[in-house]
Formats: sequence, structure tokens, C-alpha cells
Amino acid sequence: MSGLLSVFFHLLLLFKLVAPVTFRHHRYDDLVRTLYKVHNECPYVTRIYSIGRSVKGRHLYVLEFSDNPGSHEPLEPEVKYVGNMHGNEVLGRELLLQLAEFLCEEFRSGNQRIVRLVEDTRIHIMPSMNPDGYEVAAAQGADISGYLVGRNNANGVDLNRNFPDLNTYVYYNEKHGGPNHHLPLPDNWKSQVEPETEAVIRWIRSFNFVLSANLHGGAVVANYPYDKSFEHRVRGVRRTANTPTPDDKLFQKLAKVYSYAHGWMHQGWNCGDYFPDGITNGASWYSLSKGMQDFNYLHTNCFEITLELSCDKFPRQEELQREWLGNREALIQFLEQVHQGIKGMVRDENYNNLAEAVISVSGINHDVTSGDHGDYFRLLLPGTYTVTATAPGFDPETVIVTVGPGEPKLVNFHLKRSVPQATPTRRVPSPGHRGRALPKKAQPRVS
Repeated sequence: MSGLLSVFFHLLLLFKLVAPVTFRHHRYDDLVRTLYKVHNECPYVTRIYSIGRSVKGRHLYVLEFSDNPGSHEPLEPEVKYVGNMHGNEVLGRELLLQLAEFLCEEFRSGNQRIVRLVEDTRIHIMPSMNPDGYEVAAAQGADISGYLVGRNNANGVDLNRNFPDLNTYVYYNEKHGGPNHHLPLPDNWKSQVEPETEAVIRWIRSFNFVLSANLHGGAVVANYPYDKSFEHRVRGVRRTANTPTPDDKLFQKLAKVYSYAHGWMHQGWNCGDYFPDGITNGASWYSLSKGMQDFNYLHTNCFEITLELSCDKFPRQEELQREWLGNREALIQFLEQVHQGIKGMVRDENYNNLAEAVISVSGINHDVTSGDHGDYFRLLLPGTYTVTATAPGFDPETVIVTVGPGEPKLVNFHLKRSVPQATPTRRVPSPGHRGRALPKKAQPRVS
């Protein structure tokens, strides 16, 4: 009997060595251990940080990949993935943990595609925005009887209906005039949001994110803004209507990149639904108010889409490997999309960096701004554009640029300080000079 036990334990040890340890569900403590495991294996290109805590005090951890972790490098774009916003939608959480391990392993093995991605991009991965809700859902397991068990945070709030409603302001502005970008927050916004939401808002205000995706479950489709319809509710019914952003074609392209790189999303027929090309405008599917993806677009420079990745919100453990193989290439290709359009530095004539300079593209009514280091990033489809940089106290500069399908075009701006126009003093002619013409106004100096 002892010999059989010995063989059994040796086989068990062998299985543990060869089994893909990440193809399983991770409770909170296990998630933290996995993040630190990745960091310990790739210490020079990763960093772990917390953006805050959940209602029950769990850290909202982020794993960063960069060749210079902890620092923003000018002209290197910032991109993020957020998973598990709804605690019972767990596939995104597991995919992001697997992605973290994959990036580390491939970087160490010298995979040039991954090496280049890590060296040229600052990647932020948040596996769980709602760890409290996840623990409630995980206690039920994959055979959850209640479809909504664990969806909300510990205060019972849906975090994807908890961001300040900026859509109402932008829809008003589109009718009556006003900006539809970098809309300010309401004065009382902190009192309206949950701890997890406040932490994310502070996070996206502290980094100049360019591209983002948040990972959900319950359908298989790439969803792009706007999520909230122009149409108002009628007798309690949410009316659906396609509600495009000024960057609608770009958002469709970003969604299609993920959909067509995914194993089956692009086929359209999934979970009893049909979405052509596997993508949808959010509001044309169903109208959602106070969502995270619209908030990113309207308040920051970040272009975010929502990825619905599984029919089952809490897939069985044995399905995780298939799901990873179906999403792996799409997750990488989406990260690579941050390297398109134009980017550059905005400086004054003395080569001082100008933060918060506004970059406008003629024909697209949505501006971006330069970051603290003076660098800006503007995602654009291939084409020819008229681009203008402006900053208070400086003369604007306009260029015409042609964008190709490959790497982003480098377009730097050097703004000159505006020369204040002196108000000329009007001389009153003396009686002896009546009838003589007054001196002409001095023309402002063209600089």
C-alpha cells in the first residue's frame, strides 16, 4: 500500500508541475499572489500599485508593464485594461491574469513582438475593479442560481451605472453649442460615487491614458460609445437608438480589431444574439447611463470600448483555457492599436514643454490635450488631416498631416507667445489741424 501511495503522490506532484496553474478561478488572495508572482519573475519591466480600496478594504491592484516601470516616458502611450467591474462577470479577471503571465513569459523568452510592445507602451492591467462583488459570486461558484449574485459592490451599487453623467451635458451642448470633450466634473461628484468608482476616476485623471478596454461577460460582442442614447425613456422603457461619437469610424475600427482577432466574436451569432462583425454601438444595443466608457471619452483623452467576452458570466474552470486561446491574440492586437494616428511634443519657442495644450482635428469635433510632459497622442484612421495646437497665451499653429496605416506620424508643435496688441491712443487734432487725417492704426506685429 505504501508503494501505491508513493506512486500516487509522485503523479500528483508531476500533475502540479505540468498543469497550467492559471487556468482556474482566483479568489482575492490568490489573485494578489499571482500578481506578485508575475512581478517577481519580471521585476525590471513590471510594477504593482494600488489605486485605492473597495468598500470592504480590498486593494484595487494594477500591474504595470513598461521598460521603465513607474515613470511616464514622453511619446510612449499609456493603455489600460480593466476587468471584473461586475463582480459576477469573471472571465475578464482570469484573462487579464493570464495576459500578465503571458507578457512576462514572452518578454523573458525574447519574443520580439512582445518585447517591442513592452518597450514602446506603458500597459496597466487591473484584473478586478470589484473584488468584493467577486467574492460573493465566487462563494456561489460557477453554478450560480441567481443571475445577479455578486454583480454590484458591497453597497449594492452597479459600478457601471455610477460614474458622473456627462452625456447629458454633451447632448445639451451639441444642440445649443459647447464642447464635447474634457467636460468638467460636477462639484458634488465625490458624494455621488462609490469608493471603487472614485478610485478609478482619480486613476484615469492621474495618467494620460490613450486607449482602454473594460472586460465584461454575458454576451460576446465589442461595444463602443456612446452607451447612452439621445432618446429619453418613454414610460419607463429605455429606447435604443444608434448614438455615434465624433470618432465613430475610429471606434468601429477598434472594435473590429478585437472582434476579428477573437476566435469567434466576429461571426456575429453568439449567446442567441446577432451583431454584424461582432460589434455594436452601445446605445443601439441598449441605453446605459453613467457608464465608464462614455465617461473616459468625455472627461479624458482616453478612447475606451467595452468587451463582452462570454455567454456565461461565471464560466466553468474547464472552459478557461479555451477562452484564453480565443482571446489571446485579440488582447495583444488591441494593445497595439494605441500606436496609430499622430503623436508629438508641444513646446514653446524656448523648447519648454507645454501641458494641456489642445490638439484639434478639423472635421472631428473632439479634442485631446497634451500631458504633463508636453506630449500628446491622437488616434486617427489613415487619411489627411488639418491639425491645430492651441494654448492660452500662444498663437495657434496648424499643420496638414497624412496618416498612414502603420506607425503613428510624429508631429511636433512649437508655439510662439502671442504679442499683446497695444491699444492706440487717439489724438484729438487741434483746431489748426481740422480736416487733416488722423494717423493710421499701427498693424500688430506678425510673429
